[in-house]
Amino acid sequence: EVQLVESGGGLVQPGGSLRLSCAASGVTFSRYAMSWVRQAPGKGLEWVSSIDSNGGTITYVGSVEGRFSISRDNAKNTLNLQMNDLKPEDTAVYYCAKYFRGALGAFNALDAWGKGTLVTVSS
Repeated sequence: EVQLVESGGGLVQPGGSLRLSCAASGVTFSRYAMSWVRQAPGKGLEWVSSIDSNGGTITYVGSVEGRFSISRDNAKNTLNLQMNDLKPEDTAVYYCAKYFRGALGAFNALDAWGKGTLVTVSS
């Protein structure tokens, strides 16, 4: 059984920073590409960022590029998302999700999800 547990969400002011983490268990973490996906209140799922199994390939949605940084520590089975210069439109539940393979893929290639952590950006 794959388990992904997000942490690090909370309330921050615009321009602030927050670091999210995802702890993975029940899977050989180093074999799989990973993603962060978010869902704003009343909105659908939006892909945010992905990283391949060894961290060599990283992608971001345009709205967060330059502000967010995805990373992973395969020795610790963790995925991270450093979020800087946060904006109100970043408010969402952030989900950690696993691809079924080591390389990046489409949205439907994500086969396991965490329960999410809420990030609220407000003054």
